[in-house]
Amino acid sequence: MQNNNVLVVGSGGREHALCWQLAKSNSVNKIFCAPGNDGMKDSAELVKIDFTDINKLIEFALSNDVTLVVIGQEAASEAGLADACIKNNIAVFGPTKEAAKIETSKVFSKQLMRQANIPTAEFETFNDPKLARDFAYSCPKPVVIKADGLATGKGVVIASSNQEIDDAIQNIMIDKEFGKSGNSVVIEDFLKGQEVSTHAFCDGNKSVMFPSSQDHKQIYDGDKGPNTGGMGVIAPVPWVTENHLDAANKTMIQPALKLLNDLGSPFTGTLYPGLMIARSDIKLLEFNSRFGDPECEVYMRLFEGDLYKVLYDCATGSLSESDVKWKNEFAATVILASAGYPKSSHKGDLISGLADAEQIDNVVIFHAATYEKDGQYYTNGGRVLAVTATGKTLDDALNIVYKAVGYISFEGMQYRTDIGKRVQQIG
Repeated sequence: MQNNNVLVVGSGGREHALCWQLAKSNSVNKIFCAPGNDGMKDSAELVKIDFTDINKLIEFALSNDVTLVVIGQEAASEAGLADACIKNNIAVFGPTKEAAKIETSKVFSKQLMRQANIPTAEFETFNDPKLARDFAYSCPKPVVIKADGLATGKGVVIASSNQEIDDAIQNIMIDKEFGKSGNSVVIEDFLKGQEVSTHAFCDGNKSVMFPSSQDHKQIYDGDKGPNTGGMGVIAPVPWVTENHLDAANKTMIQPALKLLNDLGSPFTGTLYPGLMIARSDIKLLEFNSRFGDPECEVYMRLFEGDLYKVLYDCATGSLSESDVKWKNEFAATVILASAGYPKSSHKGDLISGLADAEQIDNVVIFHAATYEKDGQYYTNGGRVLAVTATGKTLDDALNIVYKAVGYISFEGMQYRTDIGKRVQQIG
C-alpha cells in the first residue's frame, strides 16, 4: 500500500491536522486538500474547489488518481460526497448522506436513539413554534433547545427562563438564524454532569474507540458567553475510565451502527458521541458524523501508526483494532479566534509570533482560517489558529501550549485562559 493520493475535504484546523498526520504515512504519495487554507501548504496541495461542489470534487479525484477521499467538513457529507465517491468506485472515509443524518438531523438522531434504546435525555420534537414554546414552558428549567440541522456548533440553547425560551424559539424557528436547520427543533431535558467527547473509527460494522477528550464550547473563561465551534480541548480526560469508553461503545456506538445497517445506511467514518457523565451514569447528548474540531487536532497529535491505512480500511470494511495506536501522553489545544467571534469575524489582521511559537518543543500550530501574503499570515475567519502541545502530563501539555500562545498576537485576538481547568478542579 504505497504511492497513494489522498483528497481531504474541508478548510479548517481539523483538515490541517488530518493532512499533517497523513503526511507521516509511508503509504501516501500526494495529499490534496479542497479547498484548504494557506496555512496547510506545508502538508497538502490546495485545490480551490468548495467542499459542497460534488461534481468538481469527483472530477478532480478521478483525474488525479485519488485512492481515498477523507471527508472532514460535515456539510460535504450532507451534500452527498460519499454517495458520489461510492458511485464512482473511489474509497471514501465518511458517511453517506443518509447515514450522516445521525448528525445533520437532530430529530432523526434522537428518534434513532429512542429506537435503539440508547441512553439519552428525554425529548420531544416540534416543527410548530407555538407547540415547541408551550412544551418548553412545561419542562423543568433549564431546558435544552436544539435546531434540527447543522449550525456550526451554535444551534443549541440552554434556556433557564420563559424569556430565554421565547428568544431561542424566535431566533431558531421564526427568524431562521440557522436557515432551514431551524425548521424543526428538539426540546430535551437538561442533563447534569461533566460533558466529555470520544470518537470511534467505524467501518460499517466494527468500531474502535479513541481516547476521551473534553471540549470547551463557550467563548469566555468559566464556560460563559455564547456557544462556539469550540475554543479548546484536552485529551485524554484523566478521570474518564476504560469502563466509560466501553459503555459508550456497547450502549451507543454499536447499537447505532447496527440500526443504521438495518435501515440500509451503513456508517463508515468517524462516529463522535458527545457524552454526559455523572459518576457511573453515562448518557448520550448527541452524535456527530465526523472528526470534531478542535478534537481532531489533539487526536492527530496523539495518534500513532499509519493513518492512511486505518482510514482506507474503514472505507473498505476491513478495520483492524491492532492498527489503531495512541501515544501514552496528553495533548491540549487552544483556539485563537478573531475579533467579533462567534457573532462575526474580522478578517485581514496580521498575525505575528508564529515562527517563535513553533520553535517550542512539542508545539504544532494548525491553521483554521488564515491566508498568506508576501510571507506573512493574516486572519481569514472566526477560529483562526489551533495551537497544540503534547506532554507527559496534562499540566505539561497545558503549560507548553499557553507558552506558545503567549508568542502569538493579532488585532482583537480572543482565547480562553482556562482550558483544562475544569478537569484540574475535579482531580
